[in-house]
Amino acid sequence: MTAGLQREDAAASFDPLRPKLMRVAYRMLGSVADAEDVLQEAFIRWMGADRGAVREPEAFLRRTVTRLCLDQLKSARRKRETYVGPWLPDPVVEESVEEDDVTLPLMLALERLSPLERAAFLLHDVFGIDFEEVAVTLDRDPAACRQLAARARTHVREARPRYQVDRERGLALAQAFFAASRSGDMKALAAMLAADVSVHADGGGKRSAALEPVLGFDAVMRVQERLAVYFRHHASTFVRAGLVNGLPGFVTLEADGELQTTALDIEDGKVTAIYVVRNPDKLRHLH
Repeated sequence: MTAGLQREDAAASFDPLRPKLMRVAYRMLGSVADAEDVLQEAFIRWMGADRGAVREPEAFLRRTVTRLCLDQLKSARRKRETYVGPWLPDPVVEESVEEDDVTLPLMLALERLSPLERAAFLLHDVFGIDFEEVAVTLDRDPAACRQLAARARTHVREARPRYQVDRERGLALAQAFFAASRSGDMKALAAMLAADVSVHADGGGKRSAALEPVLGFDAVMRVQERLAVYFRHHASTFVRAGLVNGLPGFVTLEADGELQTTALDIEDGKVTAIYVVRNPDKLRHLH
């Protein structure tokens, strides 16, 4: 078989699985670019495999992707130790909720897990893979994988969404937040915020952003008042509303010509957390 035909044959079975594999890789890594690199490497390995002998291509490729992600996480953790300011996962903007409920707060909670805990939790609790297959993937016995997932569950329990915010109501609140924050309507903005609201801004040292989370209603309002003055002279353009990592939010084009995403964690009709991604490296896939 020629190289071209071999690639075509491999792609015929790989491409239909690509969206599922991408979800696994992105949930593991929190980076769109890194997840795409993992999928490219997985495809190269799939081309070189004896595909005729693989009874379940999806399980084989999921194992390959997970193991590549575990290798990638080792270097990713070292990079995050020196990351400038709060680290947030790359924003993925969608029109509707995915079949899993891995929202942005949960992805941040996953960062506190070991790579193996993260993999066991995602594969079993999120993607519904039985522990026997998880064990093969992680090269551990099923009992050990159950323990890994149980430890992970304890750490991330509070980050799982207690209830799903209605999509239309959430997006309406996100658009109202944009309008109030950019126009300087502090009264309207204050009415949207919970008493314990926080702001987490990821500039990665490449664009201006607070180096620590801003915590509490008063501190957040002071920041919003300063930003309102800035926006009066440097207009921010609304691009579109959408679900940003499962949370209601929006994409904007800022005065410096760069994109920005804002995601709102909402409970009982109030915004409890604001997540802003400004690092241009994390926004390239949105152009």
